[in-house]
Amino acid sequence: MKALVCKEFGGPDDLVLEDVAEPTIEPGKVKIEIHSVGLNFPDTLMIAGKYQFKPAFPFSPGMESAGVVTEVGEGVTRIKVGDRVMANHGFGGFAEYVLAPEEATYVLPDNMPYDQAAGFPVTYGTTYHALVDRAQIKPGEVLLVHGAAGGVGLNAVEIGKALGATVIGTVGSDEKKDIVRQYGADHVINYSTESIRDRVKELTDGKGADVIYDPVGGDAFDQSMRCINWEGRLLVVGFASGRIAELKTNLALLKGCSVMGVFWGEFARRTPEANRANFETMLKMVEKGDLKPHVSHHFPLEQGGEAMKALLSRKTTGKVVITVKD
Repeated sequence: MKALVCKEFGGPDDLVLEDVAEPTIEPGKVKIEIHSVGLNFPDTLMIAGKYQFKPAFPFSPGMESAGVVTEVGEGVTRIKVGDRVMANHGFGGFAEYVLAPEEATYVLPDNMPYDQAAGFPVTYGTTYHALVDRAQIKPGEVLLVHGAAGGVGLNAVEIGKALGATVIGTVGSDEKKDIVRQYGADHVINYSTESIRDRVKELTDGKGADVIYDPVGGDAFDQSMRCINWEGRLLVVGFASGRIAELKTNLALLKGCSVMGVFWGEFARRTPEANRANFETMLKMVEKGDLKPHVSHHFPLEQGGEAMKALLSRKTTGKVVITVKD
């Protein structure tokens, strides 16, 4: 099978398209003929050796995919051959076939195309877990979303609005404001020209945001601690800015707030049934049209490196998807 392979740590241009052996089915797993692969920021970290999980060389990046099940391993009961599915498998998605654990594989609603499904597991799984399990967001609360036009950010806007929150999104340019509003944001702040702290305070009558969703870190985190409401919850999702911020604990004391880590992968590993229940809820929302994953860019498999560069440029919105089979 064709696969885009990482043979040594490096950048997107170091990936190599090769013929490799198809994966052999294992107990508890399903074999998927991939149609589409969702690209995530951790994929770029993985090939650079900067991610917490380091597969053995050679490996293909690609944490999530969607396609058709061609084989099931011993003990698999929920998934059958021929099912249209999406899956989270950690790596290996930049290829024509991949193995995925049954517990991380989900049958698609009929109205969900492969490209939307491929970009669903990681970002929607992370975001729903963050807002519902960790922050326990309530209708009427104010949700501030950093990086609101990106993959996880746009999901947070969409899910937050569906759960009844008033949503404020932050973006780095005026060009990104429209898509964030389309997905439900009540207000959008361009942090390049406006102060996040001042605008959030202004929009909330001085109270601040009840829940803050932060996949950016750095300056965004610093600003968040200055505009969080009493007993607010700040969700640490990632560090796309490149700087891991330091918490001034006096601010946490004065605000009576909580700073919460969001590690969806570990949550899914430790409590697979709770994670599956989350996905069942979200896929029903997709079926009803309440969630509509946004894909801004498509690339063929051989241009997977270019897809990564597009993601790193921060000029994309929603998800970047790699098409393996039409």
